[in-house]
Amino acid sequence: MSDPNPKKVVAFFDVDGTLLKSTIVHYYIWMRSVQAPFLLKRLWLVGFLPKIVYYLILDRISRPLFNQVFYRNYSGMRVAEIKRLSTEMFGAYLRPKIFPAAMSQIQEHKEQGIAVVFVTGSLDFIVQPIADYLAIDAVLAPQLGERDGQFTGELTTAPLIGEEKAKAVRAYAEQHGISLKESYAYGDSQSDLPMLECVGNPVVVNPGKALREKAVTSGWEMHEWL
Repeated sequence: MSDPNPKKVVAFFDVDGTLLKSTIVHYYIWMRSVQAPFLLKRLWLVGFLPKIVYYLILDRISRPLFNQVFYRNYSGMRVAEIKRLSTEMFGAYLRPKIFPAAMSQIQEHKEQGIAVVFVTGSLDFIVQPIADYLAIDAVLAPQLGERDGQFTGELTTAPLIGEEKAKAVRAYAEQHGISLKESYAYGDSQSDLPMLECVGNPVVVNPGKALREKAVTSGWEMHEWL
């Protein structure tokens, strides 16, 4: 006898490194650079580049902490202007960086009747134009606080990294009647591991050494998307 209320199936996708080739640092640099005249842009980049070393070290220590600290760069930036630039950035910078194989995989899931959900540590207003373009069903992403039309630079929730991604996936599944056992998750880094482990069909994309070894020993599906 068939289940009269079968649970739905979802494909959960990380974005940075999985769906496309970019990072939260690249997004910020693009938006800051596009606003400035050439000479001021060069001066700003010269001043910003030394911070990259600090951010790289911080990321190795704790990616959630890195995200929290890095997003403070948005403090004082005008909300309406940055959201407008995010849409512009998608067309000028991000769309060409989407892996063709990722788009094909998303389309295949849709044809199978499987919903697609982004689960990302990137900010919601940056990811939403990508989601709109690919007709994604839902986006789970962090948000920045706002005050008087400006970003505060502080996240309104914990960074969506590591175990927080898995918590978000489980909460979404419970709320929407999703079968995690039958669902898929796509990720490229160790910070995606908790999300990958909470579904029945984990898929590793462009992995580093540690995640590759985990995928091999666990018998997980693995892809190189270029």
